[in-house]
Amino acid sequence: MATFSSHQTQTHFISKLPANKPRTKPMFTRVRMSYQESAPSVAVVGVTGAVGQEFLSVLSDRDFPYRSIKMLASKRSAGKQLSFQDKAYTVEELTEDSFDGVDIALFSAGGSISKKFGPIAVEKGSIVVDNSSAFRMVENVPLVIPEVNPEAMSGIKVGMGKGALIANPNCSTIICLMAATPLHRRAKVTRMVVSTYQAASGAGAAAMEELELQTREVLEGKPPTCKIFSQQYAFNLFSHNAPVLENGYNEEEMKMVKETRKIWNDKDVRVTATCIRVPVMRAHAESVNLQFEKPLDEDTARDILKNAPGVVVIDDRASNHFPTPLEVSNKDDVAVGRIRRDVSQDGNHGLDIFVCGDQVRKGAALNAVQIAEMLL
Repeated sequence: MATFSSHQTQTHFISKLPANKPRTKPMFTRVRMSYQESAPSVAVVGVTGAVGQEFLSVLSDRDFPYRSIKMLASKRSAGKQLSFQDKAYTVEELTEDSFDGVDIALFSAGGSISKKFGPIAVEKGSIVVDNSSAFRMVENVPLVIPEVNPEAMSGIKVGMGKGALIANPNCSTIICLMAATPLHRRAKVTRMVVSTYQAASGAGAAAMEELELQTREVLEGKPPTCKIFSQQYAFNLFSHNAPVLENGYNEEEMKMVKETRKIWNDKDVRVTATCIRVPVMRAHAESVNLQFEKPLDEDTARDILKNAPGVVVIDDRASNHFPTPLEVSNKDDVAVGRIRRDVSQDGNHGLDIFVCGDQVRKGAALNAVQIAEMLL
């Protein structure tokens, strides 16, 4: 895998998920050539970025079929050489002509790029799967987690003769709803309180590198370099760096509120969130409190989650072993544990759960590629 030299130290210590529930796809596999003459043509926009590189890893891991693949990035990155499935590719500059003949375009180049080039790609007949926040709350643009609401993109397929836009939800929303939705289907969530513990990976490779640099600097007694974040990140935590809105919530928190309502197609579900940056290299953790319309006991909830697609349960009370960011780093599955009755609520109308998921993988690239698979 060609992503993030800055997290190599962490990956040396990544624990494996329980043997009875491995990740959906092996992280490192024998390279399989996915070229097929009848398959769609693919473009990866923002290919040199953190998520762009993860797109390539996931496409290879899942043996995604393609007739051709374009590597697109900014003018600054144009001309760089990338290796994908034993073949060398030259990164091309993203222009208005980049999408001629492209069936599926995977975007991860930021909201402003998506707003400019996404509609152009659609006009050219491409189906755009966009990883930015640009179109998530736009009416009639599906906001999709394949395990949660695949019906939202019903009728959108490669070969339908026209382009379309599909939005990838925010990473925190994806990780949360992978665990909350199976329980919501059984007992209907009426209120959800989420506290997130978000890794450096959510702010990109540069933030990961700064965390590593700061850690060395602090241990050596030097002042920390603060370029990506305005304050010390190593050995510290702080409110998520997204802009704070007039209501006191930051944009990251409000994304969880709004996106949950859209994905669940439930304008009445009450959601509140507090999003925090923690000095973890990769993978987000979330504490989720759920209030239900119908009773749901913790044993039933545990069984539901054990059978939920894309979810693994790590809930060993005797050993005090529950999900950690290290255990889910570079993994496809979202891990859930600390499944327990909310003692502040009467009966079995509330549960607390703890969720961990790889922000770059399931929280971004994997989810987008899964959406692309549904287009075939």
